[in-house]
Amino acid sequence: MRLALHCGQLIDGTGRPPVPDATVLIEDAVIRAAGAGIAVPAGFRELSLPEATVLPGLIDCHVHLITTAGRTLAERLATPYSLAVAEGLKNAEKVLHAGFTTVRDLSGMPLGGKLALERGLFPGPRILIAVAALSQTAGHGDFTTPSGAAVTVPDPEHPATVVDGVDEVRRATRQLLRAGADVIKMYVSGGVMSDHDQPESVGFSPEELAVAVYEAHAAGKPIAAHAISAQGAKNAVAAGFDSIEHGMYLDDEVLADMRDRGTYLVPTLLAPEWIIRRAERRPGSVPEHMLAKARRVREAHAQSFRRAVDSGVRIAFGSDTGVVPHGAAGEELSLMARGGMSPLAALVAATRTAAELLGVSGQTGTLEEGKRADLLVVDDDPLSDIGLLADPARIRVVVKDGNVMKGALT
Repeated sequence: MRLALHCGQLIDGTGRPPVPDATVLIEDAVIRAAGAGIAVPAGFRELSLPEATVLPGLIDCHVHLITTAGRTLAERLATPYSLAVAEGLKNAEKVLHAGFTTVRDLSGMPLGGKLALERGLFPGPRILIAVAALSQTAGHGDFTTPSGAAVTVPDPEHPATVVDGVDEVRRATRQLLRAGADVIKMYVSGGVMSDHDQPESVGFSPEELAVAVYEAHAAGKPIAAHAISAQGAKNAVAAGFDSIEHGMYLDDEVLADMRDRGTYLVPTLLAPEWIIRRAERRPGSVPEHMLAKARRVREAHAQSFRRAVDSGVRIAFGSDTGVVPHGAAGEELSLMARGGMSPLAALVAATRTAAELLGVSGQTGTLEEGKRADLLVVDDDPLSDIGLLADPARIRVVVKDGNVMKGALT
């Protein structure tokens, strides 16, 4: 592809103001130039979209492409894992068509699924994977039912990750790295969609956290903390985790520590919203004790996010897609704007900052010379109506690596 795309407005993802009457030059899947007053070299096909806005492909730092959220326990037990992987690959296409050209899957997708997407066997975003998440016994990732039945079935691509003690944590972290993990994820607090814990509880000891951080960083990989409780987040930040996921009860002390250390927050504001919506739309799909937890954390989550914005913590976009329906993640931008971010800042969180957290800022996240040609074309102005990105139908074109994945550039 050698294309000169003329557009009414360019939002380049850097945080700079939008550029009117801009041009984006794409050659061999790479951005050659982007901005105003750019001369078009010979041999480039020119396409004029004077009413359109061009912006970078969005990045979601917290997805679960393979998920059984919304299914009853009986339905979950009746779903073979191979079927769940196939559904996950189909979900990847939904996510891509919603404008997300890069995602980080924080447990579920195995290495084989990632390779299938990377090799183009199925359409989907660029993907990084955690494979599975570390949990202590009776923690958020221990899916043993109160009756003692195991909901998850072991398979060769997923190491056992319910672990206790420093030695088990070390071994499981190394096994996840062997299984292809690009990031280590650890449940350092309780959660909502689990049987044995509360959102306010703390998971793992400081010694267990420290060894997971050491093993991840020794392998050159980041480590993410599912952290809902304030103390869980404090323990993770002190241990050197790279990101706090959810952060529903963050207080001023931990926010200041995160800011000073450069720890990212991935807020996932949509997650409790969709748990409650799902329970309302399909009674019985969410157990009552889990629904009660979702209702309890909802307002605290919004307040915690607003404090994070005000404190200057680095915020990267994450939706918890999987809990949230696949293809619906764009609504997270509206919640971020409602929580105190400007629409432009929310877009930066879903582009440049997200790319920095994932370690792919040299490839994507902004429309600048040398970056991969990951971009969206929309017919309206997302800075005036950030909600348009919540509707995949309003995303006219999705380009990933210079390939048109949705719509047409004509």
